[in-house]
Amino acid sequence: MPALDRRLKVATCLATEAGGVAMRLRPPPGGPLATLKGVQDWVTEADGAVERFLSERLLQEFPKDGFQGEEEGIGRTGVLRWVVDPIDGTANYMRGANRFCVSLGLLEGDQPLAGVIVAPALGETFAARHGGGATLNGVPMHAADTAAMNRATVEIGWSARRPMGDFLALCGRVTEAGAVLRMGGSGALGLADVAAGRQDAYAELHINLWDVAAALVLLQEAGASVSDFMAAPGPVSGNPILACAPGIGQAMTALF
Repeated sequence: MPALDRRLKVATCLATEAGGVAMRLRPPPGGPLATLKGVQDWVTEADGAVERFLSERLLQEFPKDGFQGEEEGIGRTGVLRWVVDPIDGTANYMRGANRFCVSLGLLEGDQPLAGVIVAPALGETFAARHGGGATLNGVPMHAADTAAMNRATVEIGWSARRPMGDFLALCGRVTEAGAVLRMGGSGALGLADVAAGRQDAYAELHINLWDVAAALVLLQEAGASVSDFMAAPGPVSGNPILACAPGIGQAMTALF
């Protein structure tokens, strides 16, 4: 797939440059320097700057491709569509913390084809294309072989779009099954960590397309089990997501 390989290579370069933009604009550690869009839904100057940078550069490289960003929505249409979360983990980023990333996914219709996630402050780049495997900093990565919940580490993301009681109940079911819980503040990086085998599952009761567009192909190529996020209404208004090591897929699905 030469055309797809080229798009992945360009996307990796552009996401890396975009990560540099985010680093230059990153606030110092301390109180939040951002604006609230909703309940604990933050936006910074860098979100807009990174999204504009990627939109303009992708237009230069692939003028027929569509573009959709978290902040501005669908800016261009095309058979292929780039979906961008300019800074995933803004709540971390706005306080000078390191766990945030630039997420850039490529879709054909509702089929994920390629994805790049760059975490500049961590020095990490996750990349994958359909049928081409998944890598972390150029090294092949795979989901963990964990087969028991009492050996599992599970990250659960929180969303204001679902009742707090549902979130707490899910946390309770997972801990009662014996797993250790994490909460890292970046859905894209949480999913990427499942693909890399660093944790055994990521679950969130509602998440948006821009948060998962790059991660879906990473997970698929790394051999993880993933729920059908792209079923309606996922591409338009979001869906739940569950990604996990195959050995605990059945158990996590029952809990989820």
